[in-house]
Amino acid sequence: MLSKKLQYPRLILTAVGLVFISFIMNSQQLTAKTLTQTEIAISPDQQAAAQVLDLLNQYSSNADWDKYFALYREDGIFIGTDASERWGMTEFERYSRPTKGWRYDLTERHLVQHGDTILFDELLNSPAYGISRGTGALIKTDGQWKIAQYHLSFPIPNNIAKQITNEIKAVNKK
Repeated sequence: MLSKKLQYPRLILTAVGLVFISFIMNSQQLTAKTLTQTEIAISPDQQAAAQVLDLLNQYSSNADWDKYFALYREDGIFIGTDASERWGMTEFERYSRPTKGWRYDLTERHLVQHGDTILFDELLNSPAYGISRGTGALIKTDGQWKIAQYHLSFPIPNNIAKQITNEIKAVNKK
């Protein structure tokens, strides 16, 4: 049996240890709550704009062109990956409708609101092309967020950028 002299320091150390563990656990819970509150802090406008972009990817993968083009403003612009692809909605519909669609899965998205305009950039993953980037703007139109411009691009890793741009130059010289 431990003497009383040894029991008290041991009890104090145990109590301090339990307080420390409790503090760490509470800190982790606070961090989780803070993250959840941050996610909730996204404005209703930003949530609605994100939903539009989610639907855009859903409708394009199903080739549901009526619903897809309803997400754009009538004067919307789509800028594709080729330098020649800057289309108004009429031209873009003419290009899109005969296709079976395309699939891009969201990896990451950022939204920045300026009044009735939301700017976005998103990283996407496509089974056909790999990593892509979508950027653009949505404008609140008649109470709904509509895409004013969407620009799809392929981000080029810096270590192969010179090689890729040289290939593009060579193709453009032909």
